[in-house]
Formats: sequence, structure tokens, C-alpha cells
Amino acid sequence: MELTTVTAIVAAVSGVVLGWVTRTSAFKKDVAQEAGSGAALRTDVEYIKRGVDDIRADVRVQGQRTDVLSERVTRVEESAKQAHLRISEIHKQRSEV
Repeated sequence: MELTTVTAIVAAVSGVVLGWVTRTSAFKKDVAQEAGSGAALRTDVEYIKRGVDDIRADVRVQGQRTDVLSERVTRVEESAKQAHLRISEIHKQRSEV
């Protein structure tokens, strides 16, 4: 074999090997980058879940406060009704005198 033929074969083989190594390295980098992106995405989703849970807890507390206020308003309305009846009786008694 001539030196040129051997050199061409060595160059071709080294080109294939170098291409394969570069492709493998790029593939590993892509996989690592996707894994990092996936981890960041999972972290973001977990953060959103915690935020939604916090909002649900706040809504639940607000609902309880609304229920308490509703009961208090009902009692105040009943008390006001009784007060109006007493005031009406007082007016009626004064007009009779």
C-alpha cells in the first residue's frame, strides 16, 4: 500500500471516530440540558402547587369568616326587629297618654 492510501484510510477512520465522539458528546450535553430543564419545570410546577394550596386555604378561611359574619348579621337583624317593636310600643303608649 502506498503512503497516500494509508494516510487517506487513517484520515477517514479518524474522521469517523472524531465525528462519533463529537456526536456522542453533543448528545450527552443535550440530555443533561433537558434533565436540567425538566428539573426546573418540576420545581416551577411544585411552586405553583404550593401557591394554589395557599390560595385554597385562604379561600376556606374567608368562607368561615363569611359564615360567622352572616350569623352575626342575622342576630343583629333580629335584635333590631325587637328594638323596633319596643319603640313602636313606646310611641303607642305616649300617644295614648
